[in-house]
Amino acid sequence: MLLAAGRGERMRPLTDTTPKPLLEVGGKPLIVWHIERLAQAGITDLIINHAHLGAQIESALGDGSRYGVYIHYSDEGTALETAGGIAYALHLLGDEPFAVVNGDIWCDYDFSRLTKQATTLKASGDAAHLVMVNNPVQHPNGDFGLESGRIKALPLAPFVRGKPDRTSPDKGRLGGISVLTFSGIGIYQPSMFANISRGTKAPLAPLLRENISAGRVSGEHHTGPWTDVGTPQRLAELDKELRSAHNAA
Repeated sequence: MLLAAGRGERMRPLTDTTPKPLLEVGGKPLIVWHIERLAQAGITDLIINHAHLGAQIESALGDGSRYGVYIHYSDEGTALETAGGIAYALHLLGDEPFAVVNGDIWCDYDFSRLTKQATTLKASGDAAHLVMVNNPVQHPNGDFGLESGRIKALPLAPFVRGKPDRTSPDKGRLGGISVLTFSGIGIYQPSMFANISRGTKAPLAPLLRENISAGRVSGEHHTGPWTDVGTPQRLAELDKELRSAHNAA
C-alpha cells in the first residue's frame, strides 16, 4: 500500500494544485520512483489511497500497466490519517502481512526485502516490522530505539533535556540502543488495524507504541539515502541531487 492521501500543508502552495506524491524529483513524480522500484522487486499488486486531489493521482497513474503493476485505489474522500487509511483499505489488503510505504519519501531501500520480511513477520507472530533510518537534521531525536533487530520505546526525559549521547551528526545512542527515525516503510499484520472502524480517522503512532511496548515489533536499519520530502526546499534539494547524479552517470 502506498500512502498518498495527505494534504501536504507544509508543501503549499505547490500542493494547492498538485497532490504531494505527484510532485516531481529527478524528472518523475515521487510516487513513481516507488512504483518502479516495487515492480523491479516483483511486488506488482499495489493499493494507493487518496483524498486531496485524488482524481489527479488516478489520472496520472491509471491502472499501473505502464509500470508493470496493477493499481487498486482506495478513495477516502477525506483523509483518515495513516492507521485510519490502512483500516479503510483492509478489504483490499487481504489476510496476509502487507507492506506500507509513505508516498512522500524518497529512498533507495531494496523493496525485494519486503517479501522476505513479510514471511518472517507471519512466522514470528509480531504485529509489525519497521525500516528505520539515521535521524535527519529536522528530526534529530528520532522516533524509536533499535536493538538486536527489535524496536524499543524511548524514554522521553533524556530527549526533553536534550542529552542523547550522539556518536555522529545523524545517529544517536541511548544506553547502548541505536536511536533512529521511522522511514515510513513498514510491514503490518492486518489484525493490528482490526479494531479501527472503517471510515474513522486514526493515527499510526499510538498503535505502534502499544505494540512496541508489548515487544511485538521488529526492525532493521537502512543506511542508504532517504529523504522525507516535507518542504519545498527539501524537494528542490532532492531534485538537484538526483539530476546531478543522472548527469554524472
